[in-house]
Amino acid sequence: MGAAPHDAHAHGHDHADGHAHAHQHDGHSHAHAPASFDRAFAIGVGLNLAFVVAEVLFGLRTHSLALIADAGHNLGDVLGLVLAWAGVVLARRQPTPRRTYGMRRFSILAAIANAGILLIAVGAIIVEALERLRHPAPIAGGLVSVVAGIGIVINLGTALAFMRGREHDLNIRGAFLHMLADGLSSVGVLGAGAVVYFTGWVRADPLIAAGISLLILAWCFTLVRDSGRILLESVPKHMKLEEIEAAMKAVDGVLEVHDLHVWTITSRMYALTAHVRLREDLPVSQTEEICGRLKKLLDERWEINHATLQFEVAPGEALACEQRGSCAETGNPAGHGHAH
Repeated sequence: MGAAPHDAHAHGHDHADGHAHAHQHDGHSHAHAPASFDRAFAIGVGLNLAFVVAEVLFGLRTHSLALIADAGHNLGDVLGLVLAWAGVVLARRQPTPRRTYGMRRFSILAAIANAGILLIAVGAIIVEALERLRHPAPIAGGLVSVVAGIGIVINLGTALAFMRGREHDLNIRGAFLHMLADGLSSVGVLGAGAVVYFTGWVRADPLIAAGISLLILAWCFTLVRDSGRILLESVPKHMKLEEIEAAMKAVDGVLEVHDLHVWTITSRMYALTAHVRLREDLPVSQTEEICGRLKKLLDERWEINHATLQFEVAPGEALACEQRGSCAETGNPAGHGHAH
């Protein structure tokens, strides 16, 4: 059995010319609406912004670079929270003929922008830390520890507000990780203040500030790496293409799967396209049944909720191919005749 003629392929992609499909599977729909974290964002932004101001004021008063470094980290996270919040709000917008998936990928751009903001802060902190190591300055260790203790409560409390959404949404995960990192860096600042207070070793302050900066770099790397995978439309890291292909070929009636592509549209929103070659002796009426089984398999095992499958037949059966059509996101076996 050979592939069908190229112009007979009837794909079900959403095109920029406005042909948007309803995202529905076997009678149930995926709204892809993110959980509402508006209250968590509002509280997190308000508390952290107030704490940034307090850290800067007390950092200048006590000459603590670690405190100012933590304030820079917190300011970056406030901006990151605002961007993440904007991503959540924009993700609720309905798709349009021009933007057929809405603006869901704004959250990925927000994560990259957030990483860029933090990298600038890290550079400034490391330069100042090196200067402080060469020319130590006295700090009020006790007051630094008190302010850092308040920061631990604020940051870890904010992180807890995003904990339930961190597993399935890169945007929310970014907010959670940054708040968690803030809490850990505040622990470091508290430690620096305690060391200076009890031992008088002022170099502990810039050393811990540099350590905080390295922690920020680590979070930036993970965000940029995961965001880059999505923007480059790589196979999601928890999926293996060969496993998906093998599972699809194991469905009764399927002989071959090729031209298989899987990518992430945005967090927990996966898409797949593939050409599926069926047994020659199958009646056209069974195509829809096979389509449903394939889509159910992809949805239940990998949460691939935007599947477009092109069925193929022998070259001498072009009419049958057109009758079979494509199994697009709507679950309709035919009716999309976009020529290529």
